[in-house]
Amino acid sequence: MSLPNQTSNAITFDTFMEGVWRQNPVFVMVLGMCPTLAVTVSAVNGISMGVATTFVLVSSCFLISLIRNLVPKEVRIATYIVIIATFVTLVDYLIHAASLALYEALGAFIQLIVVNCIILGRAEAHASKNPPLKSVINALGMGVGFTIGLLALGGTREILGAGKFFGISLFGEHFQPWVVMVLPPGGFFVLGCWLLLFSLLKSRKQSAQGGEA
Repeated sequence: MSLPNQTSNAITFDTFMEGVWRQNPVFVMVLGMCPTLAVTVSAVNGISMGVATTFVLVSSCFLISLIRNLVPKEVRIATYIVIIATFVTLVDYLIHAASLALYEALGAFIQLIVVNCIILGRAEAHASKNPPLKSVINALGMGVGFTIGLLALGGTREILGAGKFFGISLFGEHFQPWVVMVLPPGGFFVLGCWLLLFSLLKSRKQSAQGGEA
């Protein structure tokens, strides 16, 4: 006799790594582009937005998974949004209390975590169908993948646009920064380069698999 429930609820290494690499929200699924392009003018901004989003993602998926059998399907989306908005409000107050400068740097994009399609997508596609522990691990992987993506963009733009990394000068006073990198066009340019790199890696992997076959 097969045990479909046990199989579907099994937690594997891929449960976490799915969002980190194979379905990375930024470089593979290309989701959450508003904060990805808007706040990643520095590594600090990128990792801060990533951590905030990860907290909301993990907390929301945990609670949604706990009540998944209690919420009528007709109001599930509205319920998910209320839960997500609650955790976003908590994050908003925490960042405001911890660092006013960071709060002003991230601006309205903290509140816009509510409509980040990564979070609502995970809630609908995964947390609403799986037990809490598996939902938390999967959400954590997605959050880590999103944070890595923001850090990669923010770090690249800060290095090229200011000659610094996490505020630490790398090239000395004679470095001529590429000012465009900290402007909106720089975000699109850096994102395009990273997407190209991931596309090349994917093509090479598919070619290698085809050669082995």
